[in-house]
Amino acid sequence: MNIHLSKLEIRDYLIGFALVLTMVGIATWQHDYEIILPEIGALTTGTWIYHKNDWVNQPFKIFLAPFGTAVLGFLVNQLAIGYPEKVLLTLIAMLIWLRIVGSALAPSFATGLLPVIVNATHWSFIVAIFAFTVILMLGVYIRGLQHGCKPGEPLHYQSMLIFMVVAAAWVGGVWLVGRPQMAAIPPVLVVFFEVLQKPTYSGKLMFKQIIALSLAATIGVLIHIGLASWLLTTLISLPLVFILLQLLDIKLPAAYAFPLLALVLPANMFSHLPVTAVLAASFFLGLVYGYKKLATVIKFALAND
Repeated sequence: MNIHLSKLEIRDYLIGFALVLTMVGIATWQHDYEIILPEIGALTTGTWIYHKNDWVNQPFKIFLAPFGTAVLGFLVNQLAIGYPEKVLLTLIAMLIWLRIVGSALAPSFATGLLPVIVNATHWSFIVAIFAFTVILMLGVYIRGLQHGCKPGEPLHYQSMLIFMVVAAAWVGGVWLVGRPQMAAIPPVLVVFFEVLQKPTYSGKLMFKQIIALSLAATIGVLIHIGLASWLLTTLISLPLVFILLQLLDIKLPAAYAFPLLALVLPANMFSHLPVTAVLAASFFLGLVYGYKKLATVIKFALAND
């Protein structure tokens, strides 16, 4: 494995990891797991490190989109309905919100689902998501990462419909087999939403992403079992995820969310996270790959008709 990083890239990684460690450090100090926001790991990587065009082109929405979905998820979680129903209702509410604000920022789905998954009830969750998304937004503004970026693609109704149909099928399926706790795996849904909006999606990339997501989840669970420390688990697991992605030669911000997700999951979800990640990633990414291939075949057939 040859890792060639420029001084600027090394600086970006160190600053990004420092922000995530600060978040986990504050949560440890306050003994409040609701301050640990897994998707901040992904957002930090995608904005401050990878400088993803469609994430940094509108810096204000780095705050607006995920903060809005987090509030929606937090409010839905207060309703006296079942877990699968909360997941579906939150997904619908988030799609409407993202359409209203004109954002296709995929990590917003994770910030919205998190309060439902961890049963967030304290306002420390809202304060944390507000503070860290504002910090990320300001970091992009200060560095001017948005300059020269192309306008992002709007959120298409077709993508919204496919996303909801597939998500509903997954939620219904896990409920039928008696595993409702598997209804929401935010990092997988984030990747699914992103690739769904891409014009093409190769089988090679699909397999790499499934492997990356599955192993990132496994890394987080195994290290946390061995150390039982939020801060130490983060300190060790994030560099391991970095090495994993370098080996696979892909950039996948969502993979950095899995070790943090392992820190906050309820006990009935924690031990099953690696298996759930494999199944969910295979289901969602496999379906979108099949959909893209079918669409290409149909388009080719119509062009030659």
